Amino acid sequence: MTRKAPDIIEVTEQRFEELLQRAASNTLCDDDMELMRNIFASYRGFFEIVGNKNTTIARLRKMMFGATSEKSTNVLGDAEEVPSVSAGDAADGAATDSQSNQNDDSSEPPPGHGRYSADDYPGADQIDVRHPEHSAGNACPDCGQGTLYEKPPGVLVRFVGRAPLHATVYRMQKLRCHLCGKLFTAPVPDGVGDDKYDHTVASMIGLLKYGSGLPFNRLQGLQWSCEVPLAASTQWDIIHAAASLIAPTYNELIRQAAQGEVLYNDDTTVRILEMMGQRARKAPPPVDDDRNPSRTGLFTSGVVATLAGVRIALFFSGHRHAGENLSNVLQHRAAQLEAPVQMCDGLARNLPKELDTILANCLAHGRRNFVDLHDRFPEECRHVIEAFKVIYHNDKVARDAKMSAEARLALHQSQSKPTMDDLHAWLQRQLDDKLVEANSALGEAINYLLKRWQPLTLFLRKAGAPLDNNLCERALKKAILHRKNSMFYKTRNGARVGDMYMSLIYTCELSGANAFDYLNQLQINAADVTRSPDRWMPWNYLDNVESVSDAESHTASKSACHRPLIGSKGAFR
Repeated sequence: MTRKAPDIIEVTEQRFEELLQRAASNTLCDDDMELMRNIFASYRGFFEIVGNKNTTIARLRKMMFGATSEKSTNVLGDAEEVPSVSAGDAADGAATDSQSNQNDDSSEPPPGHGRYSADDYPGADQIDVRHPEHSAGNACPDCGQGTLYEKPPGVLVRFVGRAPLHATVYRMQKLRCHLCGKLFTAPVPDGVGDDKYDHTVASMIGLLKYGSGLPFNRLQGLQWSCEVPLAASTQWDIIHAAASLIAPTYNELIRQAAQGEVLYNDDTTVRILEMMGQRARKAPPPVDDDRNPSRTGLFTSGVVATLAGVRIALFFSGHRHAGENLSNVLQHRAAQLEAPVQMCDGLARNLPKELDTILANCLAHGRRNFVDLHDRFPEECRHVIEAFKVIYHNDKVARDAKMSAEARLALHQSQSKPTMDDLHAWLQRQLDDKLVEANSALGEAINYLLKRWQPLTLFLRKAGAPLDNNLCERALKKAILHRKNSMFYKTRNGARVGDMYMSLIYTCELSGANAFDYLNQLQINAADVTRSPDRWMPWNYLDNVESVSDAESHTASKSACHRPLIGSKGAFR
């Protein structure tokens, strides 16, 4: 288990000298005592880490300041080529020289100048500007003999800045008869409606908060700076009201993810104030909380499922571990389907209880142990890292060639299996011949691979089995970004709403869908979304937008937006 890095206590030299003077004169206050406790705790923790046999300067630097890149060229210090495999060698395993000869680290950048073209702005306002004096078919005003014809238009892209949430103030003129007193008010312009907050407001707040990690209070300050104020509590009320409209699609995502061919899962920590400390002890547990009351840990679990080329991302926050949340998802799996492939790291809490999966473990986690130890055992670690480099190179060949799962399996069996067999024999020999002490850091890294060899090499036996859990770890960055910026959720309900928005937004990113437009359409077409949520997934919703009556959708959205809010006003984050 990775030891937590000590907290860094920053104390100026002047303050430390004053502290020493007060200590000498016996006039320490409570703040001074707390500061001294923190200093000594940091000092003790630092030396415990330094005294650990597995700690190196590089590992200590990584614990305190974060990890750098783990690419082979950065770790090994060279750029050696791996044996080249072409896509056509999947059947017979023969290696040939091909364009796949370049490894991942030497890939050339794509051609182009790096700027966006006008076609890259489909969300921008598109305005056709006609020539004020001439048109196609007219005689040339210069030579008088030729005829003008259409050419591709000249393009000008212009950006303007405005508040993330823009407001328009309509001042309807009022006239009153001085004799009878009757009042005449100008009608509201067509298309404006009676609601103060358009459905696009909920979509934008959801994207900023749960997609980009912008806290409500920070958005409140930004709106205030642009002189279009919007209180944090009001922001919560808006997205909370819209959450009831998008809930059917979240539940449908869970159901479809349960049918997935491969499911990735992992978790990270989260803070939910209602479920922490004295608040948790005072509040009765919810009816559906079947956890052990002695458990106090809080986690956001990420589950990413692949189904027929579609990727679905789900987030669940609470006391349950990743394995328990995956088990709840798989409760919706069709009985006639075979067990799915599950990709996770080696932690036991990632495994679902009472439900069978075909377990695959993450090669990247096993490789990372040797990356961390490379400065202490350079030759041994180089052997392992270079073996993994061959596997990832072969997988890139299959990916670039867009091979089917069966063709990819054949390629790995012919080109990767000999490398993995040699690596297994080498690892076993290090321990059997006592070339490596079993209890040393290198011995523990070797044992990690040997104990999990079968799930680590599932990609050699099962078509479609992935190499690592990087897909889920990338998804969890959404939750980590939210945690770093917003710090916490206030209530269970706030966490539930956050999981819902985060799942829909990230699934849109994985599907290449416009998340802003998607959230808008879910609210506009709320009635049909409730009836047939399977028709309103991020990858197929555009096929159904035109098929729903605008009048019916607007009426349903308007009535649903005025439903009573769940929970107390302002209970957010």
